Amino acid sequence: MNAETTPMPVALTIAGSDSGGGAGIQADLRTFAFHCVHGTSAITCVTAQNTLGVNRVDAMPPEAVVAQIRAVYEDIGVQAAKTGMLLNQEIIAAVAQQVKALEIHNLVVDPVMVSRTGAQLIDDDAVKSLRNLLIPLATIITPNRYESQILSGLQINSLDDMRAAAQIIHQNTQAKVVLVKGGGMQGSVRGVDIWFDGHRMETLTTKHVETKNSHGTGCTLSAAIAAHLALGSDLLTAVRKAKEYVTSALSYSLDIGKGQGPVGHFFPLLISEE
Repeated sequence: MNAETTPMPVALTIAGSDSGGGAGIQADLRTFAFHCVHGTSAITCVTAQNTLGVNRVDAMPPEAVVAQIRAVYEDIGVQAAKTGMLLNQEIIAAVAQQVKALEIHNLVVDPVMVSRTGAQLIDDDAVKSLRNLLIPLATIITPNRYESQILSGLQINSLDDMRAAAQIIHQNTQAKVVLVKGGGMQGSVRGVDIWFDGHRMETLTTKHVETKNSHGTGCTLSAAIAAHLALGSDLLTAVRKAKEYVTSALSYSLDIGKGQGPVGHFFPLLISEE
């Protein structure tokens, strides 16, 4: 079989645009490309942001988001998809309806509700829509510490708290797998993630990378999971490989701008230049 006839896996990101290039669809598409998966996108909002922060956010009309999803699905097909910043309840409802109608499988939901520093990014109505409409359709959800607190109702300060939260979230949301991320934790549990599928609980660790340039890690992790699912990996393997990728990208993070730079998505190119 030659290159012209070899089918390439396709992944879809449904997320916001980051003008600074560190997170959102820019990070997702670079992550897909790194894994030799064709990346497609449905843009939910356009942000004016850089390494110092977000200056402006403009939402796309829900109809425009739907049109993008359908355009990709009906022509190219989708082997896996991920969601990121969906911004408001109207967009969340529209995306959930399309996931159902098109029977999109291998859905990775990064429930972008609260930043790693604890700042809430969407309003309470949007949080409710995310919890009730989209998360139950997810193959896996990847909440950070603060999002896990919202979804579980627990204060999370330890590994045991993370495990308890994963169980509660799984029970309450119907997501097939919950991955409670420890990037916002402190001390020895920082960066340790908890996997729970209703039966099996795993503590997933990689080496800790000390860097201030970690913008886009959540987007990159969920995109890498989607990429591995598109490539045919089982879910736990996809998560393990995605964590390894993010760790390597953090090791070669980019010290650009005046604030928090992004991870180095194409770190082999950075290694070759050393």
